Amino acid sequence: MSKKKAEVVVLEKDLHKSQDETEIVTTNKSRQSSAEGGVSQQFLKLAKKFAIDGALLPEDKQMLIEDRTVKRARLSQLRKQQNIEHIMQKTLGYCADFELGQRTDLDWFSRYIALSEEVSNATMQDLWAKILAGELTKPGTFSFKALQVFRDMSIYDAKLLAKACSLAIKDPNKKGIRLISGVYQQPGLLNFFSKQRQQYCNLSHYGLNYADLLALSENHLIYLQESESSLISKGEALQFTYNGLPLKFTAKKSNVCLQFYKFTPLGAELAHLISDKSNDEFFAHLKNMLSHYFLINSD
Repeated sequence: MSKKKAEVVVLEKDLHKSQDETEIVTTNKSRQSSAEGGVSQQFLKLAKKFAIDGALLPEDKQMLIEDRTVKRARLSQLRKQQNIEHIMQKTLGYCADFELGQRTDLDWFSRYIALSEEVSNATMQDLWAKILAGELTKPGTFSFKALQVFRDMSIYDAKLLAKACSLAIKDPNKKGIRLISGVYQQPGLLNFFSKQRQQYCNLSHYGLNYADLLALSENHLIYLQESESSLISKGEALQFTYNGLPLKFTAKKSNVCLQFYKFTPLGAELAHLISDKSNDEFFAHLKNMLSHYFLINSD
């Protein structure tokens, strides 16, 4: 190939490359502009919904700031009224078939309204309705402190609580709730070198990792530090429930100890909001892990 032809080929390649780069840059700019436009539109709609878009409008279309303040306060009150009325409708559906217990504390009810009227998410409204229904049918079920903790929880936090409840075992009175994390037999001459002397339950495999446990702890729902049962003697029986299913552990060996994360009293209160929903895969794993130490009856 001659030098001139080679130069022509190189120039053509450079031209095509330049055009491709131009197209890529143009496309990227177009995408960025589209994304920014979408974010801007979303922001403007949100600001308008909460009546805080006044300064974003042209000056000749702006209301007086005094009028904007009144409008925002009015819309805020309307939104709160709509929220609490939706919760009342849902509550009626939950407690329509139950007889009401003793009279509900009016101070509790007033505090409940103040905390729940800001909630517009439908799922969280359902849970607030369950709280009120539970309190109406059995006064004293939910404390003021439980209401305050729940008010500060996000939908993500509520889902984490539901996940933890699906993996937890409960005492028959439902006040003690535990996430079993392991089991071991106190070391002795006969078992010191046994590989089965200690077993661990990998909760993260079932959707509850350490970061999730930390989040639950920060919301005062579980204790982050692992606890242990007292030493369990051979033949000793422990009664629990797993998502409504009766569960009996009878020790096959002496000096066995369960390790677990324990729900706080507040966590145990709010666990009443979560319907029983067992994780069959986890339950099978739990029984298999404990079978070396306990005879397990789940009939």
